Amino acid sequence: MTIQIAGRPIGADHPPFVIAEMSGNHNQSLDRALAIVDAAAQAGAHAIKLQTYTADTMTLDVRGGSFDISDPDSLWAGQNLHDLYKKAYTPWEWHAPIMERARELGLICFSSPFDETAVDFLEDLGAPAYKIASFENNHLPLIEKAASTGKPLIISTGMASLGELDDAVRTARDAGCTQLVLLKCTSTYPASPENTNIRTIPHLQELFDCEVGLSDHTMGLGVAVAAVAVGASVVEKHFTLARADGGVDSDFSLEPAELASLVTEIERAWHALGSVFYGPTEAEQKSLVYRRSIYAAADIAEGEVFSESNICIVRPGDGAPPAFYSKLLGVQSRRSFERGDPLSVDILL
Repeated sequence: MTIQIAGRPIGADHPPFVIAEMSGNHNQSLDRALAIVDAAAQAGAHAIKLQTYTADTMTLDVRGGSFDISDPDSLWAGQNLHDLYKKAYTPWEWHAPIMERARELGLICFSSPFDETAVDFLEDLGAPAYKIASFENNHLPLIEKAASTGKPLIISTGMASLGELDDAVRTARDAGCTQLVLLKCTSTYPASPENTNIRTIPHLQELFDCEVGLSDHTMGLGVAVAAVAVGASVVEKHFTLARADGGVDSDFSLEPAELASLVTEIERAWHALGSVFYGPTEAEQKSLVYRRSIYAAADIAEGEVFSESNICIVRPGDGAPPAFYSKLLGVQSRRSFERGDPLSVDILL
């Protein structure tokens, strides 16, 4: 089930693919956007992701009603949708220099298109993959357009029902997508661990026979590390230079040191998965000597009976296994032992 994005393999046999999501954290500064690319590469991320839209491709310039964000708990409460997207969008003329900087640093750069014109634009730039954002996973014409490029396609699950996800996956595959990744995602900002439900990850793998990862909006690293333990092969986190600098997504974005820790910890988690295994590993062979075994606790003459006073179970492990202890009690010794001699199996039999 392994797939590749820009030559980088993604699957259970490879360390998780870490995507740093820039979103609008550039705060409308190209220099800051390039600095975010630099910081993501320095932190060890494998990819930097952009978002490709304009305010007019996202919504209508209309005031009032649902065009204004009225939820008091929202990070963007009180803002108008068109104004928010105008502030958050990445100018299209920035895409080429951002992608070029990423290539120079060995960082994969791709984007989330939010309408069909964005796909055409990104195709002209040679984007190696496409990501369908969680709020767009019911936009089947967009999914069909992105999938028809033949590039790997990543779809965030967000609020989609199982039926809607099935529609999205069928649309992508019918349009020619052969390399699909689903990202378990909770579309709240920030998201709580309680609402993340990462046990869904292996279920998605089983249902759709594709790679599955996590688009993580929670604070900290714990949820992402746990996701790897249940099979995530991709982890995406929003990324900024400093939350204190502000920005549309800064409140739930990682800073550079945190991203570096994420890369390290999820790779450790992946290595720790290993396989079903019992007994000493190769690395543990040298430690076998420190297990307990049976030793002479006192000098023992030939013909003397083994008893609780002259044999004991101690470290190191050069003697017979402790399982022999009760069988030895009351048995005559066939040779003499000095205190501290191991009672090895070959001597006893």
